Amino acid sequence: QVQLVESGGGLVQAGGSLRLSCAASGRTFSTYYMGWFRQAPGKEREFVAAIGWGGGSTNYADSVKGRFTISRDNVKNTASLQMTSLNPEDTAVYYCAADFGAGVGATEPYRYKYWGQGTQVTVSS
Repeated sequence: QVQLVESGGGLVQAGGSLRLSCAASGRTFSTYYMGWFRQAPGKEREFVAAIGWGGGSTNYADSVKGRFTISRDNVKNTASLQMTSLNPEDTAVYYCAADFGAGVGATEPYRYKYWGQGTQVTVSS
């Protein structure tokens, strides 16, 4: 069982940066694939980024590639999403997710078993 708590969301101007964090409970954090998803009003939840167990393998949605960086700290049981060059289209509730067997290439929300409650990111123009 894994419990996830996101933090770091907020309001930022276009072109700005934010860093989201996801704190995970449980003693087996290092065995879980971690992902970030987002959901804008009226839209489906979409994949943002994923990272493998050791942090060496990552995957990004095309829309954030080169602007966002996912990372993890298996000692502190945290996953992070560094977001730069934000634009209004990035406005959404951001969720972290975990799963034992999803794989870095898993981009569908149903592939992840555990979810945080989400944190709001709003980018003003």
